Amino acid sequence: MGVAGLDGPAVAELAALARRDAARAEAGRRLTEEVAAGIRRAHFARHFVPARWGGTAGEFGALVTAVARLAESCAGTAWCAALYASHGRLAAYLPPEGQRDLWGAGPDARIAAAVVPPQGRAERLGDGWRLDGEWRLASGADHAEWILLAAWTGSGATREHRVLAVPRGELTVLDTWHSAGLRASGSTSVTAEAVHVPAHRTLVLEALLAPPQDDAARCHSVPYPMVAALVFAAPLLGIARAALREWTAGARRAAVPHPAAHTVLAGASAKIRMAGLLLDGAGERADRGEVTALAVAENRRDATTAATLCREAVDTLFLAAGADGQDPASPLQRAWRDASAVAVHRTLDADAAARAYAATVLAAPGGPGWAAQDGPG
Repeated sequence: MGVAGLDGPAVAELAALARRDAARAEAGRRLTEEVAAGIRRAHFARHFVPARWGGTAGEFGALVTAVARLAESCAGTAWCAALYASHGRLAAYLPPEGQRDLWGAGPDARIAAAVVPPQGRAERLGDGWRLDGEWRLASGADHAEWILLAAWTGSGATREHRVLAVPRGELTVLDTWHSAGLRASGSTSVTAEAVHVPAHRTLVLEALLAPPQDDAARCHSVPYPMVAALVFAAPLLGIARAALREWTAGARRAAVPHPAAHTVLAGASAKIRMAGLLLDGAGERADRGEVTALAVAENRRDATTAATLCREAVDTLFLAAGADGQDPASPLQRAWRDASAVAVHRTLDADAAARAYAATVLAAPGGPGWAAQDGPG
């Protein structure tokens, strides 16, 4: 192992720090400054940054492993680490001058985003765009240096889903994140008032359906639909593993054994094991497999299935905890809330993935391939 700090001592140190600060981060509804700095030190922000800017241009399998490990300590930390990495990959599709704005001083800029659905307003102004309005669910915005925002531009046949990179200092971060789960992620709203974004710091969403012309790295050449669900499923795997460990420890301490302990333990552990194997395979396919329409559909199928298995396992463990799980301080309750929050992300829609998989398998030769899949969520 050993991909630029994502599976070594730096991640272990960050996991310990996240575990220490988990309760404080949940109460404050955002990561602590120490944990946010630890994410940078562990090189999550640079994981998919192009090598020419000092980034890792790393692998998806390594990211999934590291994110799942963090989620065993704090789901909010894992969520933000995964997104800071993923948003670096998204920003790699900006024109070279825009990339220089973000990474000219170094590859470790933390990038938050609110890109699906398009929100706010973008108006053409001179050599760029004027942004106004509000964007919801910008996870990690409090600790970001840059934020990617999306808005519709143009109209009719020329309407485009445009992504714009904005320095965090030019935006206002609102205190709007009061969720049941993923409380520590700080998935708050941001607003813009007459913010000018030059054209070189924008891209259209359709650009994600082809590799950047100036970068041949594997992580940038795979289509977004092949890896989106994979990255968002990774925190669920760690949450489920932590819940299983917690429930098992409680079962060992219990004076009166749970009447169905054998069924709960065997069923939940098997689902979590299957989920891990599915995500390992999807990561390997993304990093080294042939990129075909079928491979994209298989990755989407496997990642959403893994997410479903993890959510079901956590549900089972939480319900089997009985009254103990109703205590707000219960780690099982937090795992259940966090898993529920992750599971509703649009990229983890198992039904949509199943429909896309069936359409690919059953399509006649020359049918729609991966370019017809959903964009980022």
